[in-house]
Amino acid sequence: MTTARVAFIELKPSRCEWGDLHVPPSGLRARVGRRVVDALFRNAVSRLPIRVVFPDGTELGDFPDGTELGDRTSPDAPTMLVHRPRDFTARVGESGLIGFGESYMAGDWSAPDLTAVLEVFAARAATLIPQPLQRLRGLVIPKPPPSEQGTPHNTRANIPRHYDLSNELFELFLDTTLTYSSALFDRADVAPGWHDLAEAQRRKIDRLLDLAGVLPGSRVLEIGTGWGELAIRAAARGATVRSVTLSTEQQQLARKRIAEAGFADRVDVELLDYRQVDGEYDAVVSVEMIEAVGHQFWGTYFRTLDRLLAPGGRVAIQAITMPHDRMLATRSTYTWVNKYIFPGGFLPSVRAIEEITERETSLRVRERLSMGDHYARTLRLWDDRFAAHTDDVAGLGFDDVFRRMWHFYLCYSEAGFRSGYLDVQQIVLDRREE
Repeated sequence: MTTARVAFIELKPSRCEWGDLHVPPSGLRARVGRRVVDALFRNAVSRLPIRVVFPDGTELGDFPDGTELGDRTSPDAPTMLVHRPRDFTARVGESGLIGFGESYMAGDWSAPDLTAVLEVFAARAATLIPQPLQRLRGLVIPKPPPSEQGTPHNTRANIPRHYDLSNELFELFLDTTLTYSSALFDRADVAPGWHDLAEAQRRKIDRLLDLAGVLPGSRVLEIGTGWGELAIRAAARGATVRSVTLSTEQQQLARKRIAEAGFADRVDVELLDYRQVDGEYDAVVSVEMIEAVGHQFWGTYFRTLDRLLAPGGRVAIQAITMPHDRMLATRSTYTWVNKYIFPGGFLPSVRAIEEITERETSLRVRERLSMGDHYARTLRLWDDRFAAHTDDVAGLGFDDVFRRMWHFYLCYSEAGFRSGYLDVQQIVLDRREE
């Protein structure tokens, strides 16, 4: 077993206990749920533009005739292949949407184009379950565990569970900038290729730095270092940068990249919770970090930005968002993404950001740019790259279940942006008079 795999086990025990995935649940809830889920699932997919194929040859779905199975060239060809129906319904009956993702990880079902299948479900997420049964949601949907709530203590454990997996893993599917957030492509009418991604990431970063007013001599605070590209580009403008992270893996590689770029004297990367930052800064930037804060601490997050921002300064953040009504409906829900990808994470709505900043800070939202379609494209490039490096991922010690999990995560995210269920925003906040 490789060193990377050992670190993976030590940091993420809940993600390494794959044994129970190979044995479908068999308790009372699973047995009863299997029958209910089978009926609900068959009823739901019979009304969806999807083809669901069972081992006995049964096909369900409101699907156009004449489309070949798995034809990726057709936008009307999402096909779900259910290999083990009893195991699939047992997992969903036991764990709901968490079980849906786990059943893919276990191999109970597959899809020639996973994103297309998940996009169908994402676009109709609010209507898949009959309205009378939705009233029972609070009784059957698991709640987020207190151990993952975004307190200073818990966050120090939550963040490494994802970002400290292995720098080598992320290097396999990210571009040369090692930027793990939505890019900003220059053309909406042309599908980007891998060669376009690094420049699109720099374009995204430069736009944020422009919005934040980063100039020579600017004092910049970055909350959420990533692997250092934003700090490097800010320092190249002549700014001094303080960047904070809770990932030791990211801190080590970011420091190395910053030093190699010649900016070690301008950038300081600290292992520090955002709540513990002190000082005063002309610009505060934070890229897709608010998603890890947790809705209970959004007020704390924005009050911290307000406290740290110098008079006349600006805040520029990039945030993944969801519709306000869906945010309210799901804020007490424990999801597959929480369990396997981002413990303690939750997405805000634009309305929530505006209301919290108006109520609890002197900051006001001044400008927004929606970039959801850009994130869908970014994720497709990442997933293609990840698939191309399957053997290298295995060489790092990550097994088949992990690789299916990661593929599901990337496609699940892409489907969210393609369906409009998710968006990503660049948001500017300042204290200008109304």
